[in-house]
Amino acid sequence: QLQFVESGGGLVQPGGSLRLSCAASGVILNNYDVAWFRQAPAKEHEGVSCISMRDVGTYYADSVRGRFTSSRNIRKTTVYLQMNSLRPEDTAVYYCAAAPGLVCGSDWGDRRQYPYWGQGTQVTVSS
Repeated sequence: QLQFVESGGGLVQPGGSLRLSCAASGVILNNYDVAWFRQAPAKEHEGVSCISMRDVGTYYADSVRGRFTSSRNIRKTTVYLQMNSLRPEDTAVYYCAAAPGLVCGSDWGDRRQYPYWGQGTQVTVSS
């Protein structure tokens, strides 16, 4: 079964950067689309980005476009989220999630489409 290990969260000052990693356990993600979600306290999950392993494209929420970049390694076993110009409102637990088939480009922000989830990593943006 596909499992993920997330890392890279932490405390950063406003304007700073962090890079999150989401490593699949022994699986090549050729046939999956992988999204990043976040959940702030007392809020619903919010879709942040979706990257297609089949090079269909990468999609971003309006709130992070131009600041965050999702990418993958050549072997397609790890997905990254580079977060620049961080703001206090970016504070949340960040999760990676994967779905078989094509999800990016459709309703990728619907968390119900993703059966596989990482454990989450806390990102706190504060001075």
